[in-house]
Amino acid sequence: MHPLLILAAAAYGALTGPLLARPRYRLSVEPEEPWRSACPAGHPLPPAAQGGWLGTARCPHCPPATRRYGTGGGALTVWTALVCAALAAATGPHPELVVWLLAAPAVVLLAAVDLSVQRLPDPLTLPLAAALPVALGVAALSGSATGSWPRALLGGLVLGAVYFVLFLINPRGMGFGDVKLAVPLGVAMGWYGWDVIFFGTFTGFLCAAGYGLILIVARRATRKTAVPFGPFMALGALAALLLGALAAT
Repeated sequence: MHPLLILAAAAYGALTGPLLARPRYRLSVEPEEPWRSACPAGHPLPPAAQGGWLGTARCPHCPPATRRYGTGGGALTVWTALVCAALAAATGPHPELVVWLLAAPAVVLLAAVDLSVQRLPDPLTLPLAAALPVALGVAALSGSATGSWPRALLGGLVLGAVYFVLFLINPRGMGFGDVKLAVPLGVAMGWYGWDVIFFGTFTGFLCAAGYGLILIVARRATRKTAVPFGPFMALGALAALLLGALAAT
């Protein structure tokens, strides 16, 4: 264990978590609708060139009592800090930890948006799918890396293909956003091994099934109710990464 590393990772997560509140609000819209460009009162949000996508969900033009918009800012902070701390505890001082910490806020944000509107936005999934293999390739150049970059690339392709087949079989139960998210998650889990990919994928499906069953028992959903799958994909991948990192160190 590396207490200072874990503490630093938790602090990093606690600092980046609040910055996810604004993009969560802007991206949490129904399919085919444009991203939000104004606060609930109609005041325009800052443009992208002025940091309009990252930041707290507070409007400087609204009265103090209604200045905060969106929901879940505190939860985003807590989750990001916990995820980063757990990754640091399992991975230790290896170069891939930097990659995991950079990717963690984006995955937390994706999970939050999917929970809100059952949508995994392309502005998050596509850059993540492109950047993660490159970042792991840089990490692989270090002699202290604990994973395999070629296997990570192949893992992303294989898991993306599996989810694409599932999407073709049952497009109502599997969204194409899930297919796009499967690629970077497969890359991350493939870094540690095929057994890690299998475990993370199975865990994600198991958690989603358990969540759906709880909703049915509580009479808040039926068998035909769509369940956001992205958060459970992320949860399964996190569990797999933690186990894979612990086994590799």
